[in-house]
Amino acid sequence: MPNLGDIFPDFEAETTTGPIKFHQWLGDSWGILFSHPADYTPVCTTELGHMATNMEKFESRNVKVIALSCNSLESHEGWINDIRGYCKEIKDFPFPIIADEKRNLAVKLGMLDPVEKDAAGMPLTCRALFIIGPDKKLKLSILYPATTGRNFHEVVRVIDSLQLTYNKQLATPANWKQGDPCMVIPSVKEEDEARLFPKGVTRLNLPSGKGYLRLTPQPDL
Repeated sequence: MPNLGDIFPDFEAETTTGPIKFHQWLGDSWGILFSHPADYTPVCTTELGHMATNMEKFESRNVKVIALSCNSLESHEGWINDIRGYCKEIKDFPFPIIADEKRNLAVKLGMLDPVEKDAAGMPLTCRALFIIGPDKKLKLSILYPATTGRNFHEVVRVIDSLQLTYNKQLATPANWKQGDPCMVIPSVKEEDEARLFPKGVTRLNLPSGKGYLRLTPQPDL
């Protein structure tokens, strides 16, 4: 599995929208690559259905989405019909699904669940989710077990934080959401605050007397 900050592995794959080369497919966009244990399973159906019906949130943030499981293209195509039946507002399915029948990508990216197995005793993919930046580096990695569906509202929140802090010397505090104050990172010198944060910086008083908690309004993007 790649580590945070590593260049995400490039690969070629067959998908429901045709063959891709991952880095070429990503282009200058941000990307989400997420795996699901198997086609025609209940939690996975809700997850891909939710993603498909909320694609405008990702497209407006310049994020491309691609899914993966260890099933065939034929299986994916049939399952897409079920997802559309579950989420009737879906017309054209909006993102590709990678067919990884030989588990080559699942192994390479550390996606296999050692506990959950299919009928043949082969390990299923866990609910992995990777966010990749336009620099092709891994920005976030989350692994869920097969029994726990993902919170895609949190994924959107994380993307907002990652994109905000990508070129800004800021961090986002616990439970931060779009529009909330941000935190100045410790490496910013006091004499640079006014130039970097024209909306002002508030330094919180702490018992230690150390001024490391600095807040500033969210800057304009």
